[in-house]
Amino acid sequence: MQNKFIELVPADLSLAEQVVDYYRRNREFLEEFEPKRDDASFSLDYQREILKTEMCARKENTAFRFYIRLAEQPNKIIGIIGLNNVVWEAFCSAFLGYKLDKNFINSGYMSMAIAMLVNYDFEELHLHRIEANVMPKNIASLRVLEKNAFINEGISKYYLNINGIWEDHIHMVRINYDMH
Repeated sequence: MQNKFIELVPADLSLAEQVVDYYRRNREFLEEFEPKRDDASFSLDYQREILKTEMCARKENTAFRFYIRLAEQPNKIIGIIGLNNVVWEAFCSAFLGYKLDKNFINSGYMSMAIAMLVNYDFEELHLHRIEANVMPKNIASLRVLEKNAFINEGISKYYLNINGIWEDHIHMVRINYDMH
């Protein structure tokens, strides 16, 4: 998937070095927003295994991970976005996860990436609901979801363990009303 500014590239082993570079560049920045990572998670072998897992999940239709690159810099990953824990049948829903390089925050790229993924989710996968959970202090992330018509359904207390602390999260949702 692409527009004139960014492209969303599906998980592939050929991306391993770019993924390692992304995580190493953003190691300190991401600590505030993610579970703790050990040094091994920044290695090429570790990221190859993650990519293999993501490729398998795509084949099984349980997750769809994409790597964000600028159209003008196709060899540099600036972010990651994906639909995780896809559940079909009566639930027909997925969880949205995303992260962006610290040097590209407030550039509009994540808003574009979310819009592209929502379109893929609703038009190609025909899912009914996308859920995203964001810490209340992550104002930029909440704004990007609001720009993409996600609505606040409330707070989930002690929802995720982020950097060693059980953090509350705001539960944001986008519904595919065309299915009604």
